[in-house]
Amino acid sequence: MAKSDTHYFYVLECKDGTYYGGYTTDVARREAEHNAGIRCKYTRNRRPVRVIHSECFETRSEATKAEAAFKKLLRKDKDLYLQKNKGGDMR
Repeated sequence: MAKSDTHYFYVLECKDGTYYGGYTTDVARREAEHNAGIRCKYTRNRRPVRVIHSECFETRSEATKAEAAFKKLLRKDKDLYLQKNKGGDMR
């Protein structure tokens, strides 16, 4: 398995309207895994999910810090963050 030099913080919107923030090196693969019910209890019963935001980072540390910061936000602040960063990578 090749090591990726690209690290992503991504946000999913679940069927029930909730958000899930995560880290990956491959956003498309990870979205497919979530929709298949693989490796994430939170999204398993909230499928289908779709990627609504992604940001690219040079290091895993930077991406996981962005993920942790997002997860600490209140819902209204998550909405503002996503609105403000609407032009994000999105794969």
